[in-house]
Amino acid sequence: MTAEDLPVPAAELIIVGHFDKTPGYATRRSSGSPSWLLMWTQSGAGLVEQAGASFTAGPGDLVVLASGAAQEYRVAPGRDRWRFWWVHFQPRPSWYGRLGPYARAAGCHLVGGVPGALHDRIDGVFHRALRDARWISPADDHPLRPAPIPEPPSASGELGPAVAASGPARELVLGAIEEVLVLATASARRSGDGGDARVRRALALIAAEPGAPHSVTSLARAVALSSSRFAHLFTSEVGCPPMRAVRQARVRHAARLLEVTDMDIGQVAAASGFVSPFHFSRAFRQEYGLPPRDYRNRLARNR
Repeated sequence: MTAEDLPVPAAELIIVGHFDKTPGYATRRSSGSPSWLLMWTQSGAGLVEQAGASFTAGPGDLVVLASGAAQEYRVAPGRDRWRFWWVHFQPRPSWYGRLGPYARAAGCHLVGGVPGALHDRIDGVFHRALRDARWISPADDHPLRPAPIPEPPSASGELGPAVAASGPARELVLGAIEEVLVLATASARRSGDGGDARVRRALALIAAEPGAPHSVTSLARAVALSSSRFAHLFTSEVGCPPMRAVRQARVRHAARLLEVTDMDIGQVAAASGFVSPFHFSRAFRQEYGLPPRDYRNRLARNR
């Protein structure tokens, strides 16, 4: 099956499915997709292209494609199939930091080489997500409504798709996606793993405590470099200066606090390492395009 500009789900929908495709299958979206797309390859291989990047995804590779960029994916040339799980979704802001080190291009991520010992576990998470997408709370169920029937596999072995329609079902599926991202990014190889260990150490320190009083001097001292040498090396390998990376980590941490706590804006700012709510609001708007209060209100409306 080849699809040119294949219709895609509305941005707010979360849909889970499973494909087992043979040569000839391809999906092309010249205008991109309003939703993000995650694909986990079980066997075979797919050729993925987005935002100028092109790579092959094989078993144990997780692909995450952001919305808005032209994309194409198909069974890789010379392969007899591509068997993979897929999810259309909108990401939680806190996920951007996990995906950043695996970017192949803007909005195009390959988390490659997840160890084989985790494959069954990740497959199980997707099976659970497919069930959870159809979940109905016992409190909302009607005694005359038939219980949902699990989707049987097709003749090709494909499963789904299933739309997470209710709020609880959406949260359950988003939780499954987050579990997959945590498992994959915590264990996979990354393109930067061959880089300088001191830069990786500094990134780990920032990620572990984004609200700590980091500075170029303190980070350089922690990895036994002069401030000037550290700043140059960090910028060369990461693509941005150290304090910009610190600010981005603080904003992502703050976004997570806004999502899961009732802390007021001043408390979130202080817990995330900002010197004042004003500086926090300005940095947050630069990263997310809206003030922290509006961000929290939008989350509350979507629940």
